[in-house]
Amino acid sequence: MSDPFPYGEYQAHRPGAPYRPPSDFSSSDVMYAWQPQQGYDAGTASPQAGPGRHSDLRVLRSAYRTQRRVATFTALGYFTLFLLLSAFAPSLMAGTVSGGLSTGLLLGLLQVPVTCLSVGLYEHTARRRVDPIVDRMRKRAELDAQRGAAA
Repeated sequence: MSDPFPYGEYQAHRPGAPYRPPSDFSSSDVMYAWQPQQGYDAGTASPQAGPGRHSDLRVLRSAYRTQRRVATFTALGYFTLFLLLSAFAPSLMAGTVSGGLSTGLLLGLLQVPVTCLSVGLYEHTARRRVDPIVDRMRKRAELDAQRGAAA
């Protein structure tokens, strides 16, 4: 029978079991944002030097959060509007638009294009706001790796 936790020493943290960190981990390995990093002289280097740029991660998280909210509220907002109209304005939803097509059916069919619009907004905000931040962080990481390899 295979082990459901195939990660060696990291399997110690199971529900109900006491947490035991891996043996190769010590408290001296912990790096906090306020601690100077190895090879980083706080007196001579700029705050943007070194790998500890937490502001980039904050900006990226904020961009992702905005992206998710725009797409989610577009799709769920329309669906909620449709449900509210169905529950509280049945006479409006039963009215006919043209021929035998009711307003409720038309609004129900419009959910597919609104969902596609939501996906399009998600992709648009990704290209416009999130991807440039990720590209900038990737370039900085590559430069840091090149500097580290040269040193």
